[in-house]
Amino acid sequence: MPTPPTDPSPADRKRADVRRNEQALLDAAAAVFVRAGVHAPVREIAAESGLGMGTIYRHFPTRADLVVAVFKHQVDALATTPTDPATDPPYQALRTWVHRFADFLVTKHGLAEAMRSDQAGFETLHNEFVERLLPVLDRLLTASAAAGSTRPDVRAYDLMLAIGNLCIGVEAFPDYHARQMIDLLLAGLTRTDPTTQEHEEHEEH
Repeated sequence: MPTPPTDPSPADRKRADVRRNEQALLDAAAAVFVRAGVHAPVREIAAESGLGMGTIYRHFPTRADLVVAVFKHQVDALATTPTDPATDPPYQALRTWVHRFADFLVTKHGLAEAMRSDQAGFETLHNEFVERLLPVLDRLLTASAAAGSTRPDVRAYDLMLAIGNLCIGVEAFPDYHARQMIDLLLAGLTRTDPTTQEHEEHEEH
């Protein structure tokens, strides 16, 4: 006979609340960093998350602590991006992921400045994100090429570097539209109009 589930203890509920608050805080900080850069006032992050500034400082005493945590949070999200072929055609899945990756690079550029005094730590985080995200981009490229949407001779590493280079001017030049340039880059990889082609294939099914 199965054992009936037990209610979580007060300590378990408290830990769950702490985890939820931290996730809400990291999601909010990531959104603010993309919108306003990693030097955005903490009060903007507090307003976005619905949490008090004291809570933010308890979790992350320094801005570098917060930027590193957001960086890792974004890497985790990008590394586990779910794709459903029924709703996300390969080219659209690639484009969506690349746009999210570009948002992540805004935090990465800010991370380099936040960790000026810890170059070895920054390089470790950089290597970690490349190792975890390169296989994801490779799978998305391979699926898009197999669907006939993009060229099959594009290496994931080359595309990752190209996207990074297109994002470099985001913080320095507010009028720079990195996403438009990235879409031009992706359009250059296509064999036909992938949006039209994938729409037609979906209608056939």
